Amino acid sequence: MTTTVTTMDGSVAERFSERTFQIINDASLALMMSIGHRTGLFDSMAYLPPSTAEQIAKAAQLNERYVREWLGAMVTGKIVEFDSASGHYHLPVEHAASLTREASPNNLAVTTQWIAVLAGAEDAVVEAFHHGRGVSYSAYRRFHAVMAEESQQTVVEGLRQHILPLVPGLIDRLERGIDVLDVACGSGRAAMTLGQSFPNSRFTGVDVSTEAVTAGRGEISNRRIRNVNIVQGDVAELWLDDSFHLITAFDAIHDQARPARVLARIYAALRPGGVFLMQDIAGETNMADNLEGALAPFMYTMSCMHCMSVSLAAGGPGLGAMWGREQALQMLAAAGFTGVRVESLPHDPINYYYIAVKPS
Repeated sequence: MTTTVTTMDGSVAERFSERTFQIINDASLALMMSIGHRTGLFDSMAYLPPSTAEQIAKAAQLNERYVREWLGAMVTGKIVEFDSASGHYHLPVEHAASLTREASPNNLAVTTQWIAVLAGAEDAVVEAFHHGRGVSYSAYRRFHAVMAEESQQTVVEGLRQHILPLVPGLIDRLERGIDVLDVACGSGRAAMTLGQSFPNSRFTGVDVSTEAVTAGRGEISNRRIRNVNIVQGDVAELWLDDSFHLITAFDAIHDQARPARVLARIYAALRPGGVFLMQDIAGETNMADNLEGALAPFMYTMSCMHCMSVSLAAGGPGLGAMWGREQALQMLAAAGFTGVRVESLPHDPINYYYIAVKPS
């Protein structure tokens, strides 16, 4: 009998322990940055000269004791500067460029909100590790609100300047007037923005969520947008053959319970020569090809704790956010699309953009 003796490298163990401490600190800072965004503290501090905790709290109309403790995390996390002699705190302009609403679409504080959203569903996800059935959307508090805010940055604010130009001639066609469908549209921010920009075109959004559709319809009514309609329904059951010149799907396909069916119905719903513009996570199907991805740990966490899980909960395959370019192209081809282009955009390092045309 042979016994294998493993000798631990103490220096490697020490480095990993230090890294673990850093992970704990960074996770904590993500939560505090989310609070800084939601309370408007970053926005207030961006316009203030070096100030005391009391002055910052007053400017943000918040409780000073809570603000002071929050500032402790921000200072020790090297996000906010502190002058111990004067007791003044200051948010450097270089940091504000990634943390304020004015910095959109580069406001990364928006993204930190996902940590709290996912953590709220941790118990349900832990249970799913045992039963394997997934976790329903209802377990994720504030999901639709955070998703809408994230989409505002990556999709809505980049539509005219970055996304639509990926399809040659598309802006001209929209200006003349075409029929457009946005699948899994959420509260319909993209459709509303397009509707106001292109009054001669007609826009329909479809989403399965009652909460999102109700919010979207209310916003359409408040803004008196007449060429946009949002309907509640399962995209996999769309029976609108040859109806649309353009169909969009923004970070939506990998979450579906029946993604192959959804892509097939999208193909059928396009008119000959119509375009399917799909935004989805910038990952590769083989995990080994994602080792250098700057946000790969975050995206796999999002996938495990939400994207994969909600699909499984609905009886789906659980593709997950990191289903990857190779599998996406295979599924698009199976739906009927050929010659699909995959593009990246500087303003959106998280996603790929797939441009697929239905043959005439």
